[in-house]
Parts: sequence; C-alpha cells; structure tokens
Amino acid sequence: MTAGGHAALEEELKRRQQVERPRIIEAISEARAHGDLSENAEYHAAKEQQALNEGRIAELEDKLSRAEIIDVAKLTGDTVMFGATVKLIDEDTEEERVWQIVGDMEADAKAGRISISSPMARALIGKKLGTSVEVVTPKGARSYEIAAVRFA
Repeated sequence: MTAGGHAALEEELKRRQQVERPRIIEAISEARAHGDLSENAEYHAAKEQQALNEGRIAELEDKLSRAEIIDVAKLTGDTVMFGATVKLIDEDTEEERVWQIVGDMEADAKAGRISISSPMARALIGKKLGTSVEVVTPKGARSYEIAAVRFA
C-alpha cells in the first residue's frame, strides 16, 4: 500500500469512528424514544446502518494493521513495479493513458490508479521502458508501448 492510500484509509476510519458512530447512536436513541421497537422502521434502519458502519470499521482496522507501506518516492529505475506511474501509448489508436499501480484498497480507475491485481497491472509488472505489452482485458486484447515509468 502506498503512503497516500494508507493515509486515506486512516482518515476514513477516523471519520467513521468519530463522526458516523456517534450520529448513528443518536439516531438509535431517537428511534427508541418513539416506542414499540418491533414495528419501528427508523430503529431498524439505524441498527442496519450501525451494523454496516461497524463492519467497515473492523475491515479498515484489519487492513491498516496488516498493511505494508511502500514509500514510492524511494523507488527508482525504468522497470514497472508497485507504485510506479506508467505512461502507455495504445499501439492501435496512439491514445495515451497514465496509470499508477497501487494496492487493492486504494485503486480508483477514474483517478488513474489501478490495482496491482488488475489484468493491466499484472501485464505491466516487470516490464521495462520502451517495451511493447499485450494486455488482455474484458474489452479484448490491446497492445501498449511503455512510454514512461516514474516514481513520485
């Protein structure tokens, strides 16, 4: 996991513990005050929210406790590896794409971060600058040239 991804997960954990948890507890208390709990939709909805929030808190605590943080700034070279930001050129369309290879928990394709376990990342890992790579994706096989590899 990158340091940025670790910080984002810690921030989410803190928000869920310090903001969401008290808000949900207040909603449960308010719903209890309405009387009969067996037919109280607000109470059941708040309890469901509480279960989802506590489940996510447990998941985040587990991920953060087992996370191995890799400082991308200390990496160098022209070989694609975890943490690398890779500029690819589609050999058919000449379209440029830039991806950073990150951990599963911090992947966000819209932000240009792909999971280390994605088909694209698996095809790129270990390849050198200037190499042509064929990637099999759900949309079919595509060929890319690795135009740049940087670590920032």
